[in-house]
Amino acid sequence: MRIDLHTHSRVSDGTQSPTELVQAAADAGLDVVAITDHDTAAGWDEAVAAAEATGIELVRGMEVSTHHPGGGVHLLAYLPDPTHPGLARELDRIVAGRGTRAPAMIEALQAHGIEITADDVVAQEVPGRPHVADALIRLGVVADRDEAFARWLSPGRPAYVDRYAAPLDDMIATVAAAGGVSVIAHPWGRGSRRALPPREIERLARLGLAGIEVDHRDHEHPDVRAELRALARDLGLVATGSSDHHGLGKTHHDLGCHTTAPWEYERLVDLAAAASAASGRTTPAVLGPTSGPGTAASAAPATGRPGSDR
Repeated sequence: MRIDLHTHSRVSDGTQSPTELVQAAADAGLDVVAITDHDTAAGWDEAVAAAEATGIELVRGMEVSTHHPGGGVHLLAYLPDPTHPGLARELDRIVAGRGTRAPAMIEALQAHGIEITADDVVAQEVPGRPHVADALIRLGVVADRDEAFARWLSPGRPAYVDRYAAPLDDMIATVAAAGGVSVIAHPWGRGSRRALPPREIERLARLGLAGIEVDHRDHEHPDVRAELRALARDLGLVATGSSDHHGLGKTHHDLGCHTTAPWEYERLVDLAAAASAASGRTTPAVLGPTSGPGTAASAAPATGRPGSDR
């Protein structure tokens, strides 16, 4: 069973529509795929229709922008109720911050002699740094997103602009209140270990963190993945593996390049079913052919209580 729990569509900073993303996942031989666009559930309905058409198992999620002492942290939230007032309020605030950020980045780039306008930045929803990076690629300023971030858009670079992100501790609690479960994305990638040393991940586990993403392109060294896997085991956290696929927007992140073990996926779905029941919210079920014990779909009561789409 091949399971990829971290992918992005054009609704955030991927280059494929949710339909194209789900179809590509099926074509890549995946059995389960999660759609985890940044700070939004806007692609869920289209992804559901595509999953029903292809027969692939779909997990609905999102990747929430959070801040933490020492740096930003991306938090994968699986199967929450996106209408939960606290979660919806924070997502709106994050997206609003992105809306003011892109114009400020464009102004900074213009101040450095780059001929770029708002019309050059194309996004299905609110534009972010990747969309500005894509505009720089089209304008011939940089070769790819990696160069755009390294030269212009990362912290400390000439066109970097900060924006609002939710406090990490608060968002873990908010996701739980919305009936979902949270997993830290690529916790030791891109220099993030200084913000999330083992003792800090242990503290977050006590707050309700469900898991950490272990197998990821940003954890290239086997020793890093081995240490994270051991840490997850010691703390009782789910250890996931994912591609962080963005279509053509991010190289070397092909669908299924890293996957989650079936037993870890089962644990994650069990935790989501328990969180759903505890929250009293109507949360999305895992959508797909799996109907045996341990799936959110089977755990949902027939009356349409939390965990079901009825």
